[in-house]
Amino acid sequence: MQPPIPAPNYLWTPGYWRWDPSGADYFWVPGTWVAPPAIGLLWTPGYWGWGGGGYLWHGGYWGPHVGFYGGVNYGYGYVGSGYHGGYWRGGVFNYNHSVNNIDTRIVRNVYNERVEENSARVSFNGGQGGIAARPSNDERQWRGEQHIAPTSMQRQHEQVAMHTPEQRAAFNHGAPTMAAMERPSAMARGEHGAPHAQGGPERREAQGARQPHEGGGMQGRQAERESPHGEPHGGGHERER
Repeated sequence: MQPPIPAPNYLWTPGYWRWDPSGADYFWVPGTWVAPPAIGLLWTPGYWGWGGGGYLWHGGYWGPHVGFYGGVNYGYGYVGSGYHGGYWRGGVFNYNHSVNNIDTRIVRNVYNERVEENSARVSFNGGQGGIAARPSNDERQWRGEQHIAPTSMQRQHEQVAMHTPEQRAAFNHGAPTMAAMERPSAMARGEHGAPHAQGGPERREAQGARQPHEGGGMQGRQAERESPHGEPHGGGHERER
């Protein structure tokens, strides 16, 4: 379940599984509310996508538009394309209360708009059993925009998750102790967030697939680190509901 928003102008960033090559295991990075690096920027989530005979990790980034994120339904406004959880106007973010956990005593810029979500539980793009979505014309055009990498707080948040044993798939078997939290890196402060990420990762083997590499940085470039054979952990893992 999504924790309540901590302050105005924070944006929701969905949780995700990452691969730790040193520990040879996946770990869950909790979904959390994040202050964007600048007014007007939106978050494009990262995603696992098939390419070059393996699954690549395409990292998330900040930009003026929400780009392609593999067609994955992360929930809370990220339904597979675009973002339906709110919009910027006059330097203030307006939140769609129907898909966000908003305390109106803290945030008053809210509206209600029904959002249709697909029921797909697959959380990777391409390959055997993956989502067949491809970038739209707008999403291809937006690739050329200036993108900003995750903030230092987001990077720290991921590092804390990687070093928290309870977040590792070998420990939690797909049900992380901390699925979501109000602010980044709350695990390091001993705070409690939303328990258990729904529908944890699947360990199915893809026939003939070589090891998927993690794509680096905000442009999703291929990196040298590798994850195990077969599909990345998935099956609706981004849904902290």
